[in-house]
Amino acid sequence: MAEHHMKSDGKSVISLDEVVAAIAPDGIDGPMPPVHLWNPEHSTDIRMEIRADGSWWHDGGRIKRARLVKLFSRILRKDPDGQIYLVTPYEKVIVHVEDAPFIAVRVDRVGVPGRGQELAFTTNLGDVAVAGADLPIRVETDPETQEPAPYVEVRDGLEAKLSRPVFYELAEMAEAYEGSAGQLGVWSQGQFFELGPAA
Repeated sequence: MAEHHMKSDGKSVISLDEVVAAIAPDGIDGPMPPVHLWNPEHSTDIRMEIRADGSWWHDGGRIKRARLVKLFSRILRKDPDGQIYLVTPYEKVIVHVEDAPFIAVRVDRVGVPGRGQELAFTTNLGDVAVAGADLPIRVETDPETQEPAPYVEVRDGLEAKLSRPVFYELAEMAEAYEGSAGQLGVWSQGQFFELGPAA
């Protein structure tokens, strides 16, 4: 994908500068664009994908420009139908997500260990999510291999898969809780999140 122009339907070409001005007038590091307010009529599929390793691809080619990936990550939205889109005031672009749109590459514990602690996760694209009632941690277990797949919500239904080192750090923090018999888990913002069986 070119850095300066984005062709969507084969007819129109949108200048990246125009898109940036519309969705991030204060720059990429400014406030998050209000994607929840944008309801463009046009939707398209240009073979945009996020692979399990967190890499972004368009039409079979990897998007290598970090600035572009960062911009796109800020306009992701998960709609009620479960589909993830890149949303601009002009159109919605379908994003094929192999696993999760983000990867949690770091976890920091703040406060006294235990019920009073907060767990802050940093993603591969610089987002920070503090786990709690609004941003839960969940673990899926493969029924065949019993391999755990841990996730934390980053924003509005968009999740980050925890990298293996981050999950290992969580496992080291894990403790038992009388409300979750036989399970180990971690606390964050007064919420207990189960990670797996104590065995």
